[in-house]
Amino acid sequence: MAFNSQAGSSSQAFETPPFAQYGSSPRAQHNAPQFDVLEWYPHFQNCLRFFLDHAQHESVVQALAAFLNIQLPFQKQPNPVISSNASSPRSAGQDAPHLRQQNALHHQQTQAVSLLPYIRRLVVTGHDTPGILHGFFGDDWLAGIGQLHEVERRNYMFAAKSTNWLSVKQAYDMGPDETVPFLSPLKDAGEKEIQQAESTWSEWLAMQDWMLGPRSPEMRNSPRIKREARD
Repeated sequence: MAFNSQAGSSSQAFETPPFAQYGSSPRAQHNAPQFDVLEWYPHFQNCLRFFLDHAQHESVVQALAAFLNIQLPFQKQPNPVISSNASSPRSAGQDAPHLRQQNALHHQQTQAVSLLPYIRRLVVTGHDTPGILHGFFGDDWLAGIGQLHEVERRNYMFAAKSTNWLSVKQAYDMGPDETVPFLSPLKDAGEKEIQQAESTWSEWLAMQDWMLGPRSPEMRNSPRIKREARD
C-alpha cells in the first residue's frame, strides 16, 4: 500500500544524547551530534497535527488501520478526537460556559493522543515504509517521528530476542479489541542497523549483570589511573 521529510539550541539544559543513539555506547554518543528536544518538538507537533487533521480522515489510512486492527483517534469512544483544533471559546460568547468546557476537554484529549501506538503497529506488521510513514505523519515525518521510528524498530528486535512469539505478540497487543493481527519480521533491516542493535543489546546484558559505571565494559577496558599513595 503506497502513500504520496538550522535552528539553534534554546537551552543547553535540554540537549541530550543523540535520539537515535539512545542505548548506544558512551563513546558513540560522544562522537555523534547532540539532540535538542526543543528543536525537535515543533516537528513532532507538525506530525501530530497532520495525523489528527488530515491522515486519519483519509480512506487509505482508515483502510490500513482497519487491516492492522488499530483504532484511529476519531474512532475512539466515548471521547473521539476529530482534529487538533477546537472552535475558539471566544467565538461562542461569554454566555456559553459549557462550550468553553468542551473546548478545554477537547484540548486535553488532543494532547493525550500518542503517535507511538501507530508507529509500533506499523513496525511490527512490516508497514513502516517511508511512503506509509509520510501518509500517516506528513512531510515533516523524518524530523518529527523518524528517530522515534528508529528506536521502535530496535525495540522490536530486542523484544524478538528476549522471548517467544506469543509473548512478543502480547506485548504489542492493545487490549482485547485492538490485538495485533500478525507479526512480520523487521522490514528492510540494514547491516548498520543490526550492528547498532547488537551493540545496544550487549549493553543491556551488561545492565542485567550490574556492569555499570566503573564496572562497565568500557571502563574496564580503559587504562586505569594509578593513584599515588598518601604519606
